[in-house]
Amino acid sequence: MRWVRPVSARVAETPDVLGAKAHGLVLLHRLGLPVPAGFVVTTPACREFLRTGSFPTGLAEELRAATADLETRTGRRFGGGDRPLAVSVRSGAGVSMPGMMSTVLNLGLTTEATAALAAETGDPRFATASRRRFLSSFASALTGTDVDIPPADTPPANTGAAIPDTAADQLTLAVRTVFSSWNTPRARTYRRLHGIADDLGTAAIVQTMVFGNRDGRSGTGVAFSRDPNTGENVPFGDVLFERQGEDVVSGRAPTLPLRALADREPAVWAGLLDALRRIEDHYRDACYVEFTFQAGELWFLQVRPGRFTGAATVRVATDLADEGVLTRGEALLRVSPHHLENARTLRIVAAPDVDVLTRGVGACPGVAAGRIATTADAAVRMAADGPVVLVRPETSPHDMRGLAAATGVLTARGGPASHAAVVARTMGKPAVVGAVDLTVDGTSIRVGGRTLGEGTTITIDGTSGEVALGRPRAATGAAGAHLHRLLAWADDASGDRSARGEAQRLRDAHAALRRD
Repeated sequence: MRWVRPVSARVAETPDVLGAKAHGLVLLHRLGLPVPAGFVVTTPACREFLRTGSFPTGLAEELRAATADLETRTGRRFGGGDRPLAVSVRSGAGVSMPGMMSTVLNLGLTTEATAALAAETGDPRFATASRRRFLSSFASALTGTDVDIPPADTPPANTGAAIPDTAADQLTLAVRTVFSSWNTPRARTYRRLHGIADDLGTAAIVQTMVFGNRDGRSGTGVAFSRDPNTGENVPFGDVLFERQGEDVVSGRAPTLPLRALADREPAVWAGLLDALRRIEDHYRDACYVEFTFQAGELWFLQVRPGRFTGAATVRVATDLADEGVLTRGEALLRVSPHHLENARTLRIVAAPDVDVLTRGVGACPGVAAGRIATTADAAVRMAADGPVVLVRPETSPHDMRGLAAATGVLTARGGPASHAAVVARTMGKPAVVGAVDLTVDGTSIRVGGRTLGEGTTITIDGTSGEVALGRPRAATGAAGAHLHRLLAWADDASGDRSARGEAQRLRDAHAALRRD
């Protein structure tokens, strides 16, 4: 059996073998979009590793051959030379599990390669910062904690010996680490919540690095082809300049709206819009992409269908039918009774006595009221006695247990595509992110000039971004025009045999909601 596959348009394996992320990269290749050169270590290799604790026979040799081929394709040498090659190593299961497993960036920046990168670019600060990011991301993956390497460029004592200074050994250890991250507590929690089987395993995707931190014309971002909260047909997302991809999804850095690309890098913006259109045409659905640009050149790192909230799903389905992309029957099949349950959004009712503490960015619609919990452990403990809202500076995959236990999430940092926002959407939990005047300090928070202790009840509105003290009244908005039109199509679906059953389920679900 071959354990390693190239990431190219010629590959015809399924997501079960390549993982969903690598399968998406193959699609991007076939659509003629720019993808960094790379290869994927398949999910069967992971399953064999998890079963035996060792690489399957032949994998080490295939890794060496794939790396040599990558050197040939890029004209760079792994771990050194005049033009050093650095790679990312990312997880990618057959079913997307955002942020739940390990990622290592800038791998291959050995001591020798870092000096060579500084000489090649004439920018020692960039080379050193990139090596620090490599050491930080690798140490974090190895320890299962968030590790920040100090400017001295030396890994902490407890991880320094574990990070080899030869590129080939780094790659072997990184693949083992990505495979092992399939069984981390956060990954297990996520699979349990989403009904994902424990025996699937993950692929490991190895790709040539594109440096979003290279210079002022470099950056990184995430983009939805349509607004994931409303379904409106406008590009939506976050972008950061002179930063790497993990900075966007971590929520640690304040992001800019995606539209900022149009003024600062119009060619990148135009390329992104063209790609979103091509991907939508393929999926016949809204989509999500992760991208990086280096010195004004755009590259794509991930793609998948959009996964929207209830109201947004209804709007996208009806809009695509109006655009002639879907038939009305197909639009009905895109919307489930569960989507209808969330199509009429709960909002805080404006009133003089509503004590609004702050406003952030609404990242997942709905209203959540509960007691403040400032750590994941506190959220799990306190949830046994009633609803809690997890309040964090930003969330990370290590907060997964707390996110699962909480009724909603509030963060001081991050944008609509940060970890907190993405995970909240997958779980259907209201979220407010980027509340800039919020500070989390131990077991209390400071907001709006006030200090509130853990256990204080607050309410968050994931549409408006409002955060209010106590439990103000909330009410469900009226059904929108898109929902009315979809239900009218359901009434007319008696002649469409493929959609008839789904139409009846939608009518029954809506009738039940109206009775409630």
